[in-house]
Amino acid sequence: MKIAIIEDDILLAESLKEYLEELYEVKICFPFDESLYYEVKNYDIILLDLMLKDKKGENLLRTFKNKNINIPVIVITAKDDIASKEICFQNGCDDYIVKPFDPKELVLRIQALSKRVYCDDCITIDNIKINLKEKTLYKNNIEITLTKIEWELLSLLIRYRGEIVEFEKILVRVWGDKPVGTESIRTYIKNLRKILPEDSIITYKGRGYKLKA
Repeated sequence: MKIAIIEDDILLAESLKEYLEELYEVKICFPFDESLYYEVKNYDIILLDLMLKDKKGENLLRTFKNKNINIPVIVITAKDDIASKEICFQNGCDDYIVKPFDPKELVLRIQALSKRVYCDDCITIDNIKINLKEKTLYKNNIEITLTKIEWELLSLLIRYRGEIVEFEKILVRVWGDKPVGTESIRTYIKNLRKILPEDSIITYKGRGYKLKA
């Protein structure tokens, strides 16, 4: 799991990063400029401070929604009033934790949020049963073996089922730093299409792919 920290208190941000790195891949994304809207699309959870030096966290929440950045957000803030919480939840945050907090509590909230959002281990698509945790796929009760890359790609499409997964996100999440192009994605998508029900994967030319909800 990849976590982005948007926090202007550098000591706190570094402390959280050090603590969370025992479990997750973590990056501090501050100062938060226009280029980082693209980068945070590749993360699984965003930790967002409300009282940033250069902008309001509430405004960032609205901008994420307007830019279709559908990444779960945990707000971390000293604001403990109901009005602030209401505004944040209305603008799309998924959880809210008040400073000061025990980092162990933050980990528990991250784990709970990831289970709600990401951990549907068993998926059924028509005559296909997929277990992401055990990495098994059965079609008409016959097990089909997938390569590591095919599993990574299928898992990503399932995680964002019903949403367009852009080429850039696929390359970063499946291949990491390896120098591959979109042609490699097309090859593996073609392999998955041979297994999944017809028209399960929709192509968005020049953008990416979507697994039907």
